[in-house]
Amino acid sequence: MSSIPDQDPTLRDLLRVFDRRRRTIITTFLICLSLAILACIFMTRRYQAIGTVQLQKSTSDGLNLDSLMGGAGADGGAGGASDSLSVNVDLQTQSSILQSDTLALKVIEDLSLEHNRDFQEKFSLIGWAVGLITPGGSPDPAHASLEDSPARRQRVLTVFGNNLKVKTIAGTRLIEVDYSNPDPKIAADVVNHLVQALIDYTFQTKFVATNEVSGWLEGQLGGLRKQSEDLQTKVVNLQKNTGLFGVGGTDPQGKPIIYSPILDRLTQSTAALSQAQANRVLKGAVYQVVKTGNAELISQLGGTSVGASSAPGAANSLGLIQALRTQEATIEAQIGQDSAKFGSSYPRLIEERASLKRVEDSLQDEIQRIAARAKNDYEVAVQAEEGARRSYEADRDAAEKLNDKTIEYAILDKEATQSQDLYQDLLRRLKEAGILEGLRSSNLTVVDKARPPAKPDRPNVPLFLALGIGLGAFSSACSALFVDAIDNKVQGIEEIEAARIPVLGILPRIKIESNSSTPAMLLSAPTSAFSEAIRSLRSALFIARSGRPPQAILVTSGSPSEGKSTISLNLAVALAQFGKRVLLVEADLRRPVLRQRLKVGATSGLSSLLADREVEFSPAQIDGIPMLDFLPAGAVPPYPSELLGSHRMHELMEEWRAEYDFIVVDCPPVLPVTDVQLIVGLADATVLVVRAGVTTRVALQRAYKLLLPHAKDPALPAIGAVLNAISPNSASYYGYYGYYGQKKSAYYLEGVQDEVV
Repeated sequence: MSSIPDQDPTLRDLLRVFDRRRRTIITTFLICLSLAILACIFMTRRYQAIGTVQLQKSTSDGLNLDSLMGGAGADGGAGGASDSLSVNVDLQTQSSILQSDTLALKVIEDLSLEHNRDFQEKFSLIGWAVGLITPGGSPDPAHASLEDSPARRQRVLTVFGNNLKVKTIAGTRLIEVDYSNPDPKIAADVVNHLVQALIDYTFQTKFVATNEVSGWLEGQLGGLRKQSEDLQTKVVNLQKNTGLFGVGGTDPQGKPIIYSPILDRLTQSTAALSQAQANRVLKGAVYQVVKTGNAELISQLGGTSVGASSAPGAANSLGLIQALRTQEATIEAQIGQDSAKFGSSYPRLIEERASLKRVEDSLQDEIQRIAARAKNDYEVAVQAEEGARRSYEADRDAAEKLNDKTIEYAILDKEATQSQDLYQDLLRRLKEAGILEGLRSSNLTVVDKARPPAKPDRPNVPLFLALGIGLGAFSSACSALFVDAIDNKVQGIEEIEAARIPVLGILPRIKIESNSSTPAMLLSAPTSAFSEAIRSLRSALFIARSGRPPQAILVTSGSPSEGKSTISLNLAVALAQFGKRVLLVEADLRRPVLRQRLKVGATSGLSSLLADREVEFSPAQIDGIPMLDFLPAGAVPPYPSELLGSHRMHELMEEWRAEYDFIVVDCPPVLPVTDVQLIVGLADATVLVVRAGVTTRVALQRAYKLLLPHAKDPALPAIGAVLNAISPNSASYYGYYGYYGQKKSAYYLEGVQDEVV
């Protein structure tokens, strides 16, 4: 048999899980809610005082140096985005200062907060445990100040920081300062002292910074004036020594326009070099063509721009070569014509060939002359180019040196101008600006002074109760899912059906009193839900196999204490009440219980019948049920498996089949022993008892696998499971009978008790 297949859970499956784990859900929810209530009752009342500070727009110092550096001055020269960024930076800076250790220590010392209940050292189990495994520092000196006691200082700063909350109000220049303390007056005093400490710190910082800057500027003004004069002198000397002439104005890049004769020479030498390079290229082209000695190519140069740009002598030679080529072609044509007309011995042909020879010799002589002339012209052009290049390089070096001087001149001129402007501006500001007037101002204003609150801020009872309810609901759901996930017990018929095992019925939990005179529920409570479930099981067995109902019914379970003996007894009673002769056989030879429950006297048992053929079969009678006979297990034999698997057991089953209409066999569990596997083949149907909340899924599958190969016809549903001891109030019980989420009538629940024996 395959393992239980994985299925996607549905909402109904989730509801069934919650229904099965309702006790876990209720317990977890009540614990969370109780913790929330206890926290509200016993938590220390804490009061939160709130103060608000406004950060006004101002310059960084009394000298207004922002405008000197090109930044956004007091006149609002920068854009809105830059101003917003500056405001955010200022707000965050002031918030960080409010939370600094320096201000915290000042407030703690001014208000003697070390004696406050919040700052008293308390025992912490977690801190003590961490201290055992972490190295400890040196102890604080005795009677030392807070500043000189690192451990005390760290502890009080931690407490102060945990109770302090500073936040900026979005879209404003306001900073809100909150402090929490069991004493409302101390909470308000801490906020007010902290804000005042920030104002004092800001004032002192601006005073020191502005005083230092003004003193330094006064000391530097003399040096700045001397530096400006030196720079002006350097500019004048550099202009004289380099021959630079400033014509005034600036170019598109903002650089001053400067004139020099060296730049003119560089322009002329650059043009000369370009001309020499072009001439050398043309002469080289003519020379390369003439070197080939091809009269046709040479003659074609005369009609090109390359030939026209050649020297006059070379141009004349090209014209002569063209004329000789024309004359040569004419004579060759005449020779061809005369040879074809008069024959090769015609006297005129001799003269014409002699003329052709003279023309060819002249053509070759002219080619040699023009080749020599072209070579000479090319060499001259190369030399001219080299001379032009040397002149260009000399002018370029001079221009580069001049360029360095020009850059130096421009830099010095700009430095001199800026130095003079800075000197004049600082001198004007020191004369006109009122430094002390700026030092007396502050950009921090108290909007709302902190006042002792009337009601405690913590604990927030509605919030705590809401958190307790929400956390309880979430935790209880998670606990239910977790418990259900780790629980491998069978809880409903869904697990049995998922394992592809036929389900014959489900039985509710009952309780059988040990002193009851009628241990069978069908006799003591015939209208109870358990009795109705047994009758349903009887009906399911009648239709479990096609054809006639099963005669021999074997009842077993995977493990002990799952209720198989109780089900065997009540099933036998139900069959007997149907008007049929029934034999109840107690085949559990190892741990028999039915004889004691039924209070049967001394009689021969199954072990005696199997061990000795001479023993006669004499079943016991059950009071009140004349159609039911009971065969107890008898004395516990040394080898139960061998007796049950003997040929004698087969003979007895055949005899009982002939005498009784139904045979109900109460067998031992499947997994601990192999007894059931030896006799399962003798039965027509096997009832596998599965106890809800006790039988594991693995045990169920293993037991079914062990029983299935021994069935008479595995293709038929001869083996079925019965879910036992399920809660009558569970969703699985109601869902099986079509009453999911509802309660049955009192008629079906009559006699239902608590547990199965």
